[in-house]
Amino acid sequence: MSMQFSILGSSSSGNSGLLVTENCRVLVDAGFSCKRLCGMMEERGIRPEEIDAIFVTHEHSDHTAGISTFAKKFNPVVYANLMTARAIEPKLKHKPDWRIFNTGSTFQFRDLTIESFSLPHDAHDPVGFKFTSGRGDDLFSPIKRLAWLIDLGFAPRHIGERIRDVDTLVVESNYCPQLLERDERRPWSLKQRISGSHGHLSNGAARDLLESIGEPSWSQVFLAHLSRDCNSPEAIQNEFSDLRERARYRIDTIVAGEGTDLQQV
Repeated sequence: MSMQFSILGSSSSGNSGLLVTENCRVLVDAGFSCKRLCGMMEERGIRPEEIDAIFVTHEHSDHTAGISTFAKKFNPVVYANLMTARAIEPKLKHKPDWRIFNTGSTFQFRDLTIESFSLPHDAHDPVGFKFTSGRGDDLFSPIKRLAWLIDLGFAPRHIGERIRDVDTLVVESNYCPQLLERDERRPWSLKQRISGSHGHLSNGAARDLLESIGEPSWSQVFLAHLSRDCNSPEAIQNEFSDLRERARYRIDTIVAGEGTDLQQV
C-alpha cells in the first residue's frame, strides 16, 4: 500500500481530507466538529485514535473547527506554520502538540514527504500541500503524490510546477460568477472578497489553471470547496464539459455536503 485518501467533506461549511499510508494516518485540515469528524472516519473504517497528525492549511474556521476537541481527545501532532498556529491558538480551549514548519519547506512525517507552498488567500499565511509516499523500489510500494490546493484567489505561476507531477489533485472550484452576482444573502463587500485576488477560485479560474499546465501526471482531479449558494453541479458541468471530454484524467465534483470513499491515490 502506497497511499489511500478520502475527502471527508469540502465546502464553504467545512473541509477535511484523510490520508492513509503504511505507517501513518493523517488529516488535512479539520473543519468539522470533532463528533462529525469521528463519524466520517468511522464510516471509512478508520478509528479517530489512529490519527497521527493534522496538517493545517490556514486558520479559518471551516478548516480548523474540530482541532481543539479532537486534539484533546486523541492527541495527534498538529502541523502548521508559525503565523497560522498563532492565529488559531487563542481560539482553542486545548493547546495541541504543535509542530511548526516554515512555509515553502519540505519535511518528513513518518513515510510521508510533505511540501508546503504559499497561497494567495485572506489569511495570515495560507499554504497548499503536496504529499508523497512510497519507496518506488518495487511494485508493492510505488511512489504516489497528492496535492491539496484549496482556498486561493488566483494561481501564481509557481503553483503549476508544484502540482504538475501529482497523481491526484484536489483543487478549489468555489463559485460561479453569475450565481455569486445574483446571490441575495451576501453583501457586496463579501462578494468582492470572494472574487478578489485573495478570495477564492471561480469555476472558470479553476478550469484555466488545469488547462495552463502542460502534460500533467494527474489521473484524477477533484473539484472541491464548492459554495452551497453560489455554485452548482450544473454550473460546474457547463464550465468543465469540454475539458472533461479532452482531458486524459478524470474530473469529479465534490458537491457541498458530500465526500469520497477511501481510495488509492
